[in-house]
Amino acid sequence: MRSIWLSVMFSTALAAACGQALAGETRARQILDRFEHANQWRDHVMVAAHRAGSMQAGKTLYAENSLAAVEGSIAMGAEIVEVDIRRSKDGEFVVMHDSWLDRTTTCKGEVVKYTLAELKSCRLVIEGARAVTNETVSTLREMLMATRDRILINLDNKLEVGDLPGMIAVARDLGMADQVIVKENLWNQGRITAVKAAMAAIGGVQFMPIIADDAVHDAGFAESVDHAFAPRAIELINWRAGAQTLTETGGPLFSTRMRAAAVRGDWHIWADTYAIVGKPGGFLAGGRGDELAVQASLPREAWGFWADRGATIIQTDEPKAAIGWLAANGYRVPYSDEVRPVEAASTASIN
Repeated sequence: MRSIWLSVMFSTALAAACGQALAGETRARQILDRFEHANQWRDHVMVAAHRAGSMQAGKTLYAENSLAAVEGSIAMGAEIVEVDIRRSKDGEFVVMHDSWLDRTTTCKGEVVKYTLAELKSCRLVIEGARAVTNETVSTLREMLMATRDRILINLDNKLEVGDLPGMIAVARDLGMADQVIVKENLWNQGRITAVKAAMAAIGGVQFMPIIADDAVHDAGFAESVDHAFAPRAIELINWRAGAQTLTETGGPLFSTRMRAAAVRGDWHIWADTYAIVGKPGGFLAGGRGDELAVQASLPREAWGFWADRGATIIQTDEPKAAIGWLAANGYRVPYSDEVRPVEAASTASIN
């Protein structure tokens, strides 16, 4: 009898351990499934953490593009982390937004003038407070290893299209090319042709076009892009002029025709609500950005507005707040290890 009981206990423990291992192994796969099958997940808005997700409630908690920020974004349930890629003097891919080190590290000068060994002496700082962290500049390989099997990673290439094959080679070496999303701006047929040639040479990687309404004014161009690349997502930008009031429509790209094109092509509409220093609030979102959502306490007029206009991925500086509000208001479908909120959040509205 005792042996049977021990056998049952062992089997139960083994099943639990296997279940935990399976959950850990399949989290990125679950996210990838939702990314690759947009039409099956139109009722779920994915969240991408801008510069790895360094902010909460308007305050910078982590150094941007840091491993600590990645860990925070994973813990809160974000599906994608966006990070910026540059090269060191000796050709190593490193994670850094600016071409200069001054704003985000304890070092000064251009990134490209430092070897990797020298960059490893530069400690990341938390912007605003200028608090020095224990973390140094990460390599692309280190960043990829931190995200493997846990979350998708969007590489913002601060170099040239020709540098993308080298980045993807690092991901392939780690067996995680399918977790990587790369992107490039497209604005005319010539650009489509050039980028298509570059992506064809790379092969086997998620490519996301970026289309902005300063150069593109109708969904017809997105349909051409869809035909050329068959992407799983297209990033759309609604520029905001300095004195412009909040957009009422989302601009020419967030149209009913665009939403129909997204359904026909089975791709996500990706909207950006993060802030840009020195630019009007909501600069990439027709005024309906993170500032409106968090500082003005009007999340429905920002994240809700874009979700209602077809966005099924939102890139934000405030992933925790965005996930919380979207989940509480019916815009997210829980993953296997999540619980759906019981009641909707009470938020103000300008309508």
